[in-house]
Amino acid sequence: MANLGELERAVMEQLWASGTALTANDIRDRITVLDTGDGRAPATTTVLTVLSRLERKGFVTRSRDARPHRYQALLSREDHTAELMHEVLDRASDRDAALARFLTTSSRQEAATLRRLLDEMVRG
Repeated sequence: MANLGELERAVMEQLWASGTALTANDIRDRITVLDTGDGRAPATTTVLTVLSRLERKGFVTRSRDARPHRYQALLSREDHTAELMHEVLDRASDRDAALARFLTTSSRQEAATLRRLLDEMVRG
């Protein structure tokens, strides 16, 4: 799973937030100037290029049934985050040490959540 660039992330944030399929124009209209980081709203052609890249990367699917095409996220934000976490762990030379360091730098609330989830997993 590839990491997302700034505009790719802004597009995905709109798709994740909507929970439904959107056109490139819908996405362009929802992206704020702050999302792009350069103070300008992206052109529709730019959004279409980004959507095409995201489709090739497996992040979005395109419905071609009607014009304009509609795009929808294939993975949830949580799925994407989990995949990124697994990629980082897979690159660690010492996975156990990386997990231990992660746990020791987690907040008490995060540790409690992890403990609850691990307990649920063990109970099956």
